[in-house]
Amino acid sequence: MFKNLFLVFVLITALTQNSFAQLQFGGYGEIALSRNFFSDNINRYSHADDYKNAKSHGRFDIPHVAFAIGYNFNSKWKMYSEIEFEHGGTESAMELEAEEAGEYESEIERGGEVVLEQFWIERTFSPAVNLRMGHIIVPIGYTSNNHQPNDFFTVYRPEGENTILPCTWHETGLSLWGRVGEWRYEAQLLPGLDSELFGRQNWIHGGSASPYEFKIANKYAGVLRIDNYSLDGLRIGLSGYFGHSFNNSIQPSYAEKYKKVKGAVSIGSFDFEYKKRRVIARGYFDYGHLSDSEEISKYNKSLTKNSPSPRTNVASDAISTGLEAGYDVFPLLIRTAKEEKRQLFIFGRYEYYDSMYKTVANITDNEWCGRQRAVVGLNYFPTREVVIKAEYSAGILKSQYNNENSISVGIAYSGFFIK
Repeated sequence: MFKNLFLVFVLITALTQNSFAQLQFGGYGEIALSRNFFSDNINRYSHADDYKNAKSHGRFDIPHVAFAIGYNFNSKWKMYSEIEFEHGGTESAMELEAEEAGEYESEIERGGEVVLEQFWIERTFSPAVNLRMGHIIVPIGYTSNNHQPNDFFTVYRPEGENTILPCTWHETGLSLWGRVGEWRYEAQLLPGLDSELFGRQNWIHGGSASPYEFKIANKYAGVLRIDNYSLDGLRIGLSGYFGHSFNNSIQPSYAEKYKKVKGAVSIGSFDFEYKKRRVIARGYFDYGHLSDSEEISKYNKSLTKNSPSPRTNVASDAISTGLEAGYDVFPLLIRTAKEEKRQLFIFGRYEYYDSMYKTVANITDNEWCGRQRAVVGLNYFPTREVVIKAEYSAGILKSQYNNENSISVGIAYSGFFIK
């Protein structure tokens, strides 16, 4: 509540002082509809033959709606924040149940999450040296740094990175960044991940979350990212993460048998984006390794049912790679398209990812975790800030499982109303 009040205070202060030049206000949002031509039963992998002819199912969703507020206090100090509502936010209510001897009951009326995705204060020393302090984006891979709906062609965020990595990955910490010529760097100090929240289906995806009112930081992690802009229209980036994750929990274990367990998470990533003339191409390759995965798997499966842990095995290595390319055909159809700033991209996308790419000897490899995805579709921009998307996706699993194909359509916006 206090965070929201602070943001309102900043906005009111800016308006009353007529300081529009220092104020930024905007955001992004997505609305999506999907028809999935496969079963959503939890046993569809363990008993695949029983669900070969399953009926399709549909879903409406509001994956993300975010509101951003920024304020430049002066040339050296600035603030930026971003509040995100995922899947429609949450609705809960307290009721007095007459049928249960007048007991109070809390009921969830709508699922979803409300997330403070960014909230930081920054000190600028020079274009080459900036210190950012607060809740920040962790720039590992492509998607976290480029998570707004006009940063990718598909209706939903890239599936591979969204599966094995926290996405969008955000943590409270320190960031030192700057740009020198055609190079940009960023180095971060963050709290470590929590290995109790790792699992077979999403590898370390859940490890950045905290089910508590604070983020536990018994362990720390470091991030380094470097981007180059030397070639016209092309950005290429390398990023890396390293940190320990075991015992970064509210009740760490001090048992002798876990004394040497570190749960070191190492991630390396390459990504690029090319924009020139009527062509846009993007791609990434992520590879991650978790040490002591066997010990962490055994430990997590021994936790109580009340634990937020998935309590499943976790792999030692995970992989994700994706490539998409689109071509704007509108100038071929309408002469005035460029002047009207309208675009129509025909695109294709390919992904491969596996949250259990490698496992140690005593950990079962769930082969349904490895899959390919091929997508074809359209992106229509009636204006630069709004995009209408449509796609057909083929989810290709190994032969003993059923493929997971779908059709999706969506509409989204991204931009600043005041900047």
